[in-house]
Amino acid sequence: MNDWNPDLYRRFEAERTRPARELIARIPAIHVGSATDLGCGPGNSTELLWCAWPQAKITGLDSSLSMLEQAQARLPDCHFMPADIHNWQATAPQDVIFANASLQWLDQHQQLLPQLVAQLAAYGVLAIQMPDNLEEPSHRLMREVAARAEWQQKISSRAAERKKLLTAQQYYDLLSQAGCSVDIWRTTYYHLMPDAAAIIDWLKATGLRPFLASLNENEQQRFLQQYLAEIRQAYLPQTDGKVLLAFPRLFMVAQKR
Repeated sequence: MNDWNPDLYRRFEAERTRPARELIARIPAIHVGSATDLGCGPGNSTELLWCAWPQAKITGLDSSLSMLEQAQARLPDCHFMPADIHNWQATAPQDVIFANASLQWLDQHQQLLPQLVAQLAAYGVLAIQMPDNLEEPSHRLMREVAARAEWQQKISSRAAERKKLLTAQQYYDLLSQAGCSVDIWRTTYYHLMPDAAAIIDWLKATGLRPFLASLNENEQQRFLQQYLAEIRQAYLPQTDGKVLLAFPRLFMVAQKR
Protein backbone atom coordinates (compact mmCIF):
# COMPACT_ATOMS: atom_id res chain seq x y z
CA MET A 1 0.00 0.00 0.00
CA ASN A 2 1.20 3.53 -0.76
CA ASP A 3 2.38 5.66 2.13
CA TRP A 4 -0.15 7.79 4.01
CA ASN A 5 -0.81 11.27 2.59
CA PRO A 6 -0.29 13.83 5.39
CA ASP A 7 -1.78 16.73 3.41
CA LEU A 8 -4.96 14.78 2.66
CA TYR A 9 -5.17 13.64 6.28
CA ARG A 10 -4.83 17.22 7.55
CA ARG A 11 -7.66 18.51 5.36
CA PHE A 12 -10.01 17.74 8.25
CA GLU A 13 -7.46 18.25 11.02
CA ALA A 14 -9.78 20.12 13.38
CA GLU A 15 -12.34 17.31 13.26
CA ARG A 16 -9.69 14.61 13.65
CA THR A 17 -8.02 16.40 16.56
CA ARG A 18 -11.19 17.07 18.57
CA PRO A 19 -11.47 13.50 19.95
CA ALA A 20 -7.77 13.57 20.90
CA ARG A 21 -8.30 16.82 22.78
CA GLU A 22 -11.28 15.37 24.64
CA LEU A 23 -9.34 12.20 25.42
CA ILE A 24 -6.39 14.06 26.91
CA ALA A 25 -8.75 16.13 29.05
CA ARG A 26 -9.83 12.94 30.86
CA ILE A 27 -6.31 11.86 31.82
CA PRO A 28 -5.95 12.13 35.62
CA ALA A 29 -3.64 14.76 37.07
CA ILE A 30 -0.32 12.93 37.39
CA HIS A 31 3.31 13.91 37.01
CA VAL A 32 4.30 13.21 33.42
CA GLY A 33 7.98 12.92 32.65
CA SER A 34 7.58 10.79 29.53
CA ALA A 35 4.75 10.24 27.07
CA THR A 36 4.49 8.32 23.81
CA ASP A 37 2.01 8.94 21.01
CA LEU A 38 1.27 5.69 19.18
CA GLY A 39 0.38 6.38 15.55
CA CYS A 40 1.22 10.06 15.80
CA GLY A 41 0.41 10.91 12.16
CA PRO A 42 1.44 14.45 11.21
CA GLY A 43 1.81 15.42 14.86
CA ASN A 44 -1.61 16.93 15.60
CA SER A 45 -2.18 14.65 18.59
CA THR A 46 1.47 14.80 19.69
CA GLU A 47 1.16 18.58 19.85
CA LEU A 48 -1.59 18.20 22.46
CA LEU A 49 0.76 16.10 24.61
CA TRP A 50 3.53 18.64 24.21
CA CYS A 51 1.23 21.51 25.20
CA ALA A 52 -0.07 19.59 28.24
CA TRP A 53 3.38 18.54 29.49
CA PRO A 54 6.03 20.79 27.88
CA GLN A 55 8.75 19.60 30.24
CA ALA A 56 8.19 15.91 29.47
CA LYS A 57 10.04 13.77 26.97
CA ILE A 58 7.46 13.36 24.19
CA THR A 59 7.91 10.63 21.57
CA GLY A 60 5.79 10.03 18.51
CA LEU A 61 5.69 6.70 16.69
CA ASP A 62 4.27 5.98 13.25
CA SER A 63 4.78 3.51 10.41
CA SER A 64 4.57 6.30 7.80
CA LEU A 65 7.81 8.13 7.03
CA SER A 66 5.94 10.99 5.34
CA MET A 67 3.79 11.47 8.43
CA LEU A 68 6.87 11.43 10.66
CA GLU A 69 8.60 14.00 8.47
CA GLN A 70 5.72 16.45 8.87
CA ALA A 71 5.43 15.74 12.59
CA GLN A 72 9.12 16.44 13.18
CA ALA A 73 8.94 19.71 11.23
CA ARG A 74 5.89 20.71 13.25
CA LEU A 75 7.37 19.79 16.67
CA PRO A 76 11.17 20.02 16.56
CA ASP A 77 11.40 19.63 20.36
CA CYS A 78 9.74 16.20 20.28
CA HIS A 79 11.30 12.92 19.21
CA PHE A 80 9.77 10.93 16.35
CA MET A 81 10.66 7.48 15.10
CA PRO A 82 9.29 4.79 12.79
CA ALA A 83 7.86 1.83 14.65
CA ASP A 84 5.35 -1.01 14.50
CA ILE A 85 3.05 -0.61 17.51
CA HIS A 86 2.71 -4.37 17.89
CA ASN A 87 6.47 -4.74 18.36
CA TRP A 88 7.23 -1.44 20.10
CA GLN A 89 9.03 -1.63 23.41
CA ALA A 90 9.55 1.53 25.48
CA THR A 91 13.12 2.15 26.61
CA ALA A 92 11.77 3.20 30.02
CA PRO A 93 8.37 2.98 31.73
CA GLN A 94 6.00 5.63 30.35
CA ASP A 95 3.76 7.95 32.34
CA VAL A 96 1.35 8.31 29.42
CA ILE A 97 0.84 6.08 26.37
CA PHE A 98 -1.55 7.84 24.01
CA ALA A 99 -3.24 6.14 21.06
CA ASN A 100 -5.62 8.35 19.13
CA ALA A 101 -7.27 6.60 16.16
CA SER A 102 -4.45 4.11 15.66
CA LEU A 103 -5.18 0.84 17.46
CA GLN A 104 -8.28 0.09 15.36
CA TRP A 105 -5.90 -0.82 12.52
CA LEU A 106 -4.35 -3.56 14.66
CA ASP A 107 -5.71 -6.92 15.73
CA GLN A 108 -5.08 -9.10 18.78
CA HIS A 109 -6.17 -6.44 21.25
CA GLN A 110 -6.41 -9.12 23.94
CA GLN A 111 -2.61 -9.35 23.82
CA LEU A 112 -1.77 -5.81 22.71
CA LEU A 113 -3.47 -3.81 25.45
CA PRO A 114 -1.94 -5.73 28.41
CA GLN A 115 1.40 -5.44 26.62
CA LEU A 116 0.99 -1.65 26.53
CA VAL A 117 -0.13 -1.50 30.17
CA ALA A 118 3.04 -3.40 31.13
CA GLN A 119 5.07 -0.51 29.71
CA LEU A 120 3.46 2.07 31.98
CA ALA A 121 5.11 3.47 35.09
CA ALA A 122 3.23 3.16 38.40
CA TYR A 123 0.02 5.23 38.12
CA GLY A 124 0.76 5.73 34.44
CA VAL A 125 -2.12 6.09 31.98
CA LEU A 126 -2.99 4.32 28.74
CA ALA A 127 -5.38 6.61 26.82
CA ILE A 128 -7.09 5.20 23.73
CA GLN A 129 -9.58 6.52 21.20
CA MET A 130 -10.74 4.35 18.30
CA PRO A 131 -13.30 4.90 15.54
CA ASP A 132 -16.16 2.46 16.03
CA ASN A 133 -17.79 3.02 12.66
CA LEU A 134 -17.50 -0.19 10.66
CA GLU A 135 -21.27 -0.58 10.56
CA GLU A 136 -21.92 3.05 9.59
CA PRO A 137 -23.06 3.59 5.97
CA SER A 138 -19.72 5.26 5.18
CA HIS A 139 -17.87 1.97 5.76
CA ARG A 140 -20.57 -0.56 5.00
CA LEU A 141 -21.06 0.91 1.53
CA MET A 142 -17.39 0.76 0.60
CA ARG A 143 -17.46 -2.96 1.36
CA GLU A 144 -20.65 -3.42 -0.67
CA VAL A 145 -19.23 -1.63 -3.71
CA ALA A 146 -16.01 -3.66 -3.45
CA ALA A 147 -18.07 -6.86 -3.47
CA ARG A 148 -19.48 -6.10 -6.94
CA ALA A 149 -18.33 -8.38 -9.75
CA GLU A 150 -16.31 -5.59 -11.37
CA TRP A 151 -14.07 -5.28 -8.32
CA GLN A 152 -13.91 -8.73 -6.79
CA GLN A 153 -10.76 -9.72 -8.67
CA LYS A 154 -9.12 -6.29 -8.40
CA ILE A 155 -9.58 -5.38 -4.76
CA SER A 156 -7.89 -7.64 -2.27
CA SER A 157 -10.16 -9.38 0.20
CA ARG A 158 -7.78 -8.00 2.81
CA ALA A 159 -9.16 -4.50 2.17
CA ALA A 160 -12.01 -5.20 4.57
CA GLU A 161 -9.83 -6.85 7.19
CA ARG A 162 -10.10 -4.10 9.79
CA LYS A 163 -11.68 -6.00 12.64
CA LYS A 164 -14.72 -4.94 14.61
CA LEU A 165 -13.76 -3.63 18.02
CA LEU A 166 -14.35 -5.61 21.17
CA THR A 167 -17.30 -4.55 23.31
CA ALA A 168 -16.90 -1.94 26.04
CA GLN A 169 -17.45 -4.71 28.59
CA GLN A 170 -14.65 -6.79 27.08
CA TYR A 171 -12.23 -3.86 27.05
CA TYR A 172 -13.12 -3.03 30.64
CA ASP A 173 -12.38 -6.59 31.79
CA LEU A 174 -9.19 -6.72 29.73
CA LEU A 175 -7.78 -3.53 31.22
CA SER A 176 -8.97 -4.08 34.78
CA GLN A 177 -7.44 -7.56 34.77
CA ALA A 178 -4.19 -5.96 33.58
CA GLY A 179 -4.14 -3.94 36.79
CA CYS A 180 -5.85 -0.68 35.82
CA SER A 181 -8.74 1.46 36.95
CA VAL A 182 -10.77 2.10 33.81
CA ASP A 183 -12.86 4.98 32.47
CA ILE A 184 -14.62 3.99 29.24
CA TRP A 185 -17.17 5.82 27.11
CA ARG A 186 -18.52 6.12 23.58
CA THR A 187 -19.30 9.35 21.72
CA THR A 188 -20.93 9.86 18.34
CA TYR A 189 -19.75 12.99 16.59
CA TYR A 190 -21.80 14.55 13.81
CA HIS A 191 -19.25 16.18 11.54
CA LEU A 192 -20.64 18.88 9.27
CA MET A 193 -19.65 18.22 5.67
CA PRO A 194 -20.29 20.69 2.81
CA ASP A 195 -21.70 17.84 0.70
CA ALA A 196 -21.62 14.07 0.28
CA ALA A 197 -18.46 14.24 -1.84
CA ALA A 198 -16.59 15.67 1.16
CA ILE A 199 -17.18 12.38 3.00
CA ILE A 200 -15.08 10.72 0.33
CA ASP A 201 -12.36 13.35 0.74
CA TRP A 202 -12.31 12.50 4.45
CA LEU A 203 -12.17 8.75 3.92
CA LYS A 204 -9.59 8.76 1.11
CA ALA A 205 -7.02 9.60 3.78
CA THR A 206 -8.02 6.65 5.99
CA GLY A 207 -10.73 4.03 5.49
CA LEU A 208 -10.74 3.98 1.68
CA ARG A 209 -6.98 3.49 1.37
CA PRO A 210 -7.02 -0.35 1.42
CA PHE A 211 -9.79 -0.42 -1.21
CA LEU A 212 -7.96 1.92 -3.60
CA ALA A 213 -4.43 0.60 -3.10
CA SER A 214 -4.54 -2.08 -5.83
CA LEU A 215 -6.43 0.01 -8.42
CA ASN A 216 -4.93 2.20 -11.12
CA GLU A 217 -6.01 5.83 -11.41
CA ASN A 218 -8.89 5.19 -13.83
CA GLU A 219 -10.17 2.28 -11.74
CA GLN A 220 -9.98 4.39 -8.61
CA GLN A 221 -12.13 7.05 -10.22
CA ARG A 222 -14.75 4.49 -11.29
CA PHE A 223 -14.83 2.92 -7.86
CA LEU A 224 -15.20 6.31 -6.19
CA GLN A 225 -17.98 7.33 -8.58
CA GLN A 226 -19.95 4.19 -7.68
CA TYR A 227 -19.25 4.72 -4.00
CA LEU A 228 -20.32 8.37 -4.19
CA ALA A 229 -23.64 7.39 -5.77
CA GLU A 230 -24.34 5.18 -2.75
CA ILE A 231 -23.09 7.77 -0.26
CA ARG A 232 -25.45 10.38 -1.71
CA GLN A 233 -28.38 8.05 -1.06
CA ALA A 234 -27.29 7.34 2.52
CA TYR A 235 -26.35 10.89 3.56
CA LEU A 236 -29.12 13.22 2.49
CA PRO A 237 -28.62 17.00 2.68
CA GLN A 238 -29.90 18.99 5.63
CA THR A 239 -32.16 22.00 5.05
CA ASP A 240 -29.08 24.18 4.46
CA GLY A 241 -27.65 21.74 1.90
CA LYS A 242 -24.90 20.41 4.15
CA VAL A 243 -24.45 16.81 5.26
CA LEU A 244 -23.94 15.31 8.72
CA LEU A 245 -21.40 12.49 8.95
CA ALA A 246 -22.15 10.37 12.03
CA PHE A 247 -18.87 9.13 13.48
CA PRO A 248 -18.98 6.97 16.64
CA ARG A 249 -15.77 6.63 18.63
CA LEU A 250 -14.81 4.52 21.65
CA PHE A 251 -12.65 6.06 24.41
CA MET A 252 -10.70 4.41 27.21
CA VAL A 253 -8.51 5.86 29.95
CA ALA A 254 -6.80 3.14 31.98
CA GLN A 255 -4.63 4.11 34.96
CA LYS A 256 -2.19 1.56 36.30
CA ARG A 257 -2.76 0.83 39.96
